[in-house]
Amino acid sequence: MTLSVFDIIGPVMIGPSSSHTAGAVRLGKLARLIFGNAPEKADIFLHGSFAKTYKGHGTDVALVAGLLGFNPDDDRIAQALELAQEAGLEVEFIPADLGEVHPNTVKFIVSRGPKKRTILGSSIGGGNIVVTQIDDFAVDLRGNYNTLIATYLDRTGMVAKLSALLAEGNVNIAQMKVSRIDRGAEALMVIETDNPVDDNTIHKIRQFEGIQSLFRISPI
Repeated sequence: MTLSVFDIIGPVMIGPSSSHTAGAVRLGKLARLIFGNAPEKADIFLHGSFAKTYKGHGTDVALVAGLLGFNPDDDRIAQALELAQEAGLEVEFIPADLGEVHPNTVKFIVSRGPKKRTILGSSIGGGNIVVTQIDDFAVDLRGNYNTLIATYLDRTGMVAKLSALLAEGNVNIAQMKVSRIDRGAEALMVIETDNPVDDNTIHKIRQFEGIQSLFRISPI
């Protein structure tokens, strides 16, 4: 089994706990990247341990720091709430029961104008995170790989066509997960790759009939 530095010693971080600080920053940053730009409003629902200790452990500050695009070792984390106000980001923290999920779980509802997205994720220890839901779609996204996220109309051959185009661009797929609401309806595909996808390949994918949106995320 291959271990990362996060697994062995955890990341450099600001705060008392890697789950409540470094992991929370990474969750916030991944939520921002999934949203696609800086949100104007964020309703943050906190579950379990997060709900009980988010102020004392600085989880609130860390989550907002991530939404601002900060990394876990950023010196500005302690001022994140004030910096969010200056940036025009309205934040509300809401303790909630999110069901049968990890105790360090958070649900973001982020918006900017008419655009809105819901993201559910957990801080699972040592600075490691997992996002398990984007809007109505089940996912398994950890922020450790170059990632493509595509929404499209579910139809025969879409996965094969996209996989073939990535292979043509010499991109190796590390993991792929497809989730759909119903047969023939909207679907979401998360593709984690060993190397970045170049602009030309991104352009070709966007030309596929049925592709509704496509964006890429670098490792965080």
